[in-house]
Amino acid sequence: MFGDESYSQFVGFLKVTLPLAALALMSTVFLFARAPTQDSTIPYAEIEEIAREPRLSGPQLSGVADDGSIINLAARTAKPQGDILSVEAMTANIQSADGTIIDIRAGMGEIDNTNNTARLTGLAHLETSNGYEMETAGISADLTTGRIFSDGALEVQAPFGSLTAGQLVIETPDAGTGQVMLFQNGVRLVYTPQP
Repeated sequence: MFGDESYSQFVGFLKVTLPLAALALMSTVFLFARAPTQDSTIPYAEIEEIAREPRLSGPQLSGVADDGSIINLAARTAKPQGDILSVEAMTANIQSADGTIIDIRAGMGEIDNTNNTARLTGLAHLETSNGYEMETAGISADLTTGRIFSDGALEVQAPFGSLTAGQLVIETPDAGTGQVMLFQNGVRLVYTPQP
């Protein structure tokens, strides 16, 4: 009999304490709840702007050039203007047939669908898998041939030192032996010997 009485007391105790514990937990939820920090109204001005000005978010374009290079272009946003796409935060990744990888980043750019060209404007940063890092005011690329050229002077950090040049041209010769980087128009080289 003693076992039945203690069991009944235990059940009676739980009948009182469990609902009280649930009530305490619920009250802490409401006690520590905070008001929403963001304005929960719909920003109609932004919606109207988006409707007036069509754009793409996160566009990507991929293809293969005549020289066998694989070209991948991506951007944060793109706005169509006829046959030209104006893009923001543009990146390009080019994998040449000989295995060299070229990564290019720029703040703005344009992709011309009619002429199959891409132009990166603003400060453009170019980095290759064989150790070259370059900065220039703009870079243009022919998406059909895989030819890349800078729009102006550039500064380069290379495995052998640093250099400045008036223009850079990256192309694949007709022999198809791999891509060639041609620095031209007032090249200044500072050679740093490796230990």
